[in-house]
Amino acid sequence: MFIIICIDDNKGMMFNHRRQSQDKELRNHILSEINNDKLWVNAYTSGQFPETQLQNVVVDEDFLKKADQCEYCFVEDENIEPYMERIERIIIFKWNRKYPADFYYSIDMSGWKLVKTEEFKGNSHEKITKEIYIK
Repeated sequence: MFIIICIDDNKGMMFNHRRQSQDKELRNHILSEINNDKLWVNAYTSGQFPETQLQNVVVDEDFLKKADQCEYCFVEDENIEPYMERIERIIIFKWNRKYPADFYYSIDMSGWKLVKTEEFKGNSHEKITKEIYIK
């Protein structure tokens, strides 16, 4: 499966059970990335997407168990370590800021190959960096 995550400069993902940040342009970028493929999310993450953007979004609390090979999963509040054997690609969006955090991205990326980096202007972020890693 293909994992999509957002992190700050300290690899923080959440604070006090809430996402650190969100950005309308980031969501558009994610939907463009997946094209017409499925995007697996849990109920918490589905709240980021307006009704008009939900046609390819599959909401399931066990999404990391159910997503198949080459399917996208947008992960905000789950530990992906138990699923590492199934993960083929990790797409990291970096906020390029430091936020308070108490839930962190903890995957060691040393065994992964960075294949693409790009930057774009977000709606509420001057710069968002996208990195794509493969095994």
